[in-house]
Amino acid sequence: MNFDKKIATRDGFGEEIVALGKENRNILVVDADIGKSCKTGAFRKELPEQYLNVGIAEQNCAGVAAGLATCGKIPFIVTYAAFGSMRMVEMIRQEICYPHLNVKIACSHGGVTPANDGASHQAIEDMGILRTIPNMTVIMPADYYSARKLVRAAAEFDGPVYLRFTRDAIPVIYDEEDSFVIGKAKQLRQGKDVAIIANGDTVRLALQAAEELAAQGIEARVLDMHTVKPLDTEAVMDCIENIGRIVTVEDHNILNGLGSAVCELAAEAGKGKVRRLGIQDQFGMSAPYERLLAMNGVTVENIVDSAKALLK
Repeated sequence: MNFDKKIATRDGFGEEIVALGKENRNILVVDADIGKSCKTGAFRKELPEQYLNVGIAEQNCAGVAAGLATCGKIPFIVTYAAFGSMRMVEMIRQEICYPHLNVKIACSHGGVTPANDGASHQAIEDMGILRTIPNMTVIMPADYYSARKLVRAAAEFDGPVYLRFTRDAIPVIYDEEDSFVIGKAKQLRQGKDVAIIANGDTVRLALQAAEELAAQGIEARVLDMHTVKPLDTEAVMDCIENIGRIVTVEDHNILNGLGSAVCELAAEAGKGKVRRLGIQDQFGMSAPYERLLAMNGVTVENIVDSAKALLK
C-alpha cells in the first residue's frame, strides 16, 4: 500500500482499454462525447477505427453497443456514472441485459467524486439500480491497479458488466502483480473481532480504520468487495458465521448498495450484526470530495466508532 501515491481509477481504465484494444481488434469504445473526462483520448488517437463517438446521446450508446455485440464485437460504452446508469437504464435492461449481450458500461465520476459538480453529476444510486437487473455484473475497483485488472477481467467476461470509476485521485492500495477475480472479494487484512467490508474509494478508509483499531487491541478483517454483483457470498457468510459483527463502507446510497447486499445475507442467515456506512438517503451537493464523505459519516473515525459499538 502506498497511500502517498494517488491516481484516479478512471486513469487505470483509460490505460488498460488501449492495451486491450491493441490485443483484440473486436474491442471497441462507444463514447458519449465525454472522452476527455473518461480518459478515452489515447484510445481514440491510437485506435481510431475501433472508436465511435455517438455524441451526447447515452441511450443511443446502449443501442449501438447492443448491435455491435450481436456482430461479435466487445463494445465498452463510456460516459459518466450518473448517465450510464440512470439515463440509459431502460435500454440497458431491454437491449443489453435481457438478451444477455456482451456489452461493458465503463463509467467515471462514480459516487460523490464529482464533488463540486453537485448532485446532478454525483452517481450515488447507480450500483443499486443496476444490481437489480438480471444478467448484470457490477464492479467498482479500489485503486489504479485493481481498475486495470478488473477492466481486463470484464473484457474477458461474457455478458453485461457495469464498471464504476472515480474522478478524483485515490491512494494506491495494490501492486501491479495483484490478481482479481470477478465475484471474489480480496481479503486485505485478517481479523477475528469485527469485519469491515468496503469497495471502491472507501477501501483505503477501511484499511486506515483497521490500523487504528489494531492499535487499540481490536483485530479487524478487511475485505475489498470490488464486485457488488455477484456478491462473494462465501466471504460474507464467513464473516457472519465466524465474526458476527460487520461494518460496511461505500461511496453509494446506503440503500440497495453494498451494505444492503450484506444485510440481505445476514437476514437470511438469521444472525450477525451489520452497521452500514455510506451516503445517506439524500442527494449530494457541491462541496469538496472529502468533505462530502465526512458529511455522510464516511470517515476513518466513524468506521472505528461503528466497529467498537458493535463490540459492546
